[in-house]
Amino acid sequence: MTDQELQALVERISLQSFGKPFRHQAVFNSRLRTTGGRYHLRDHHIDINPRMLTMFGEDTLEGVIKHELVHYHLHMAGQSGQHRTKAFKQLLKAVGGLRFAPEQPRSAKPVKILIYQCEKCGRIYQRKRRINTQKYVCGVCHGKLIYQKTMLQ
Repeated sequence: MTDQELQALVERISLQSFGKPFRHQAVFNSRLRTTGGRYHLRDHHIDINPRMLTMFGEDTLEGVIKHELVHYHLHMAGQSGQHRTKAFKQLLKAVGGLRFAPEQPRSAKPVKILIYQCEKCGRIYQRKRRINTQKYVCGVCHGKLIYQKTMLQ
């Protein structure tokens, strides 16, 4: 789905569910990681996470769009569009929008863990970042740190 198709879908959902037109811009934003969408108060545009469509389907995408449109229409009416308000909850329930976006699976990219060991006391340090062994020493006995291996977790 392109941004133009998303724009048409948002405009259609706004007219069908709310009976009011959506007069601003709706776009996909692939930088959204933990949310389904975002309504911007300053310029009234809506960002939608493209994973809502690719991972969860059109029904979920429509629920997220309705959620963001509730923010939009309440704000345009001069009311608070915050999640905790009674008006928000009632309108969201009336139009059948999603209260929360479905949880997205974490990335399957393995994490590198670097293993260092103290030369004196044998204490093991696990780090995600490299340690400059010329500069840093063991926190217990001030012994020299020796790089052991890298593990994938």
